Amino acid sequence: QVQLVESGGGLVQVGGSLRLSCAASARTFTNYHMGWFRQAPGKEREFVAAISRIGGRTLYTDSVKGRFTISRDNAKNTAYLQMDSLKPEDTAVYYCAAAGTLDLRIRSREREYDFWGQGTQVTVSS
Repeated sequence: QVQLVESGGGLVQVGGSLRLSCAASARTFTNYHMGWFRQAPGKEREFVAAISRIGGRTLYTDSVKGRFTISRDNAKNTAYLQMDSLKPEDTAVYYCAAAGTLDLRIRSREREYDFWGQGTQVTVSS
């Protein structure tokens, strides 16, 4: 069982930045691909970004490319989502997730992730 705890959400103005953190309790953090998803009010949860187990490969949804950066520090068992140039449409609850696997294919679908955090609210005000 892996516990994930997100932090770093909050209220920010348009164009501002936030960095989300996801601390994992996994014994072997490098056995897990990590992903970030978000859910806006009245909408389904959607994929935002993912990073491979060792950190060499990343994947982003089109709407955040060039603005968000996913990273991980395997020594700290923590994944991050740096969010710059924030827009009102980025307002959502952000969830981190972990996919346990020994292969190198990073995941973008919810059903491929085994463990989820409780979410952290990000609100971008105009």
